Amino acid sequence: MANADRTYVDPSALRSLYLHDDRSRRFCDWRRRTGGALLLTRHGYGELVNSVALAVFRRVVPRATAQAAMDDMDQDVAEGRLRLVDLLWRRTLDRAVMLSKAHTPDLGTRTLDVLHVAAALVLEMTTFVTYDERQARLARAVRLRVLRP
Repeated sequence: MANADRTYVDPSALRSLYLHDDRSRRFCDWRRRTGGALLLTRHGYGELVNSVALAVFRRVVPRATAQAAMDDMDQDVAEGRLRLVDLLWRRTLDRAVMLSKAHTPDLGTRTLDVLHVAAALVLEMTTFVTYDERQARLARAVRLRVLRP
């Protein structure tokens, strides 16, 4: 069984675990096969929560569905399936600036995508889960293994 300890999951990909979409089945299958806690920065957790709340605003899901998803997230944190980790923000932001200078002119990566790749590097992750093509190219450029479950 694969282990999640060195895997950074972009919050937009992680959302598929909590709100059903066309990727949810594959993502849930991958998660069942992957042991250990998924590490999530507090910033990433905030982004995940906001994404679920935004789905209500956009009328993608009703409020009750979003609340159930947020309850599931909180339960996963409480039971250790998601582990919130702290970042050294100055180091992460400095790394993001370096990545932007080196790669954004060629890859066109967006700020938050760069920030998540920088966070993965600061946390010494080896694998990066994303469905975003530009973010995946950046992750590969810095030698992270990219998964798209």
